[in-house]
Amino acid sequence: MRVVFDTNILVSALVFPGGQGDAALRRIIEGTDELAISRAILDELLEVLGRKFARDAEELAHVAVFLSEVATMVAPRRRLRVVRDDPDNRILECASAARAGAIVTGDKALLALGNFEGIVVVTLAAYLENP
Repeated sequence: MRVVFDTNILVSALVFPGGQGDAALRRIIEGTDELAISRAILDELLEVLGRKFARDAEELAHVAVFLSEVATMVAPRRRLRVVRDDPDNRILECASAARAGAIVTGDKALLALGNFEGIVVVTLAAYLENP
């Protein structure tokens, strides 16, 4: 299944080894699911890692290369304004462009949607429960 992880899931996967985010990323690396990512999501991720977790330019470059190797980069062609938080709209745009089967998030506004254009919106725990 093709999935989109929101930025917080990606941060969790990259910063906290052994946690649920890490387990989700392992599903991608092992080929169980396919991760779709967009430039907007990658840019937000790198900004958060640099600002909140003091990652330097070299570490950020490694993250970008790693994600380019394990994820499919998609280029959304339309801008959405479905939820209030603009970065959350970027998640929806990526999932729509990628024709994803699921969005994995802890964001309450996204979870409240339940699904978007037939794409199920699930928590990280729910994602990990369904192999």
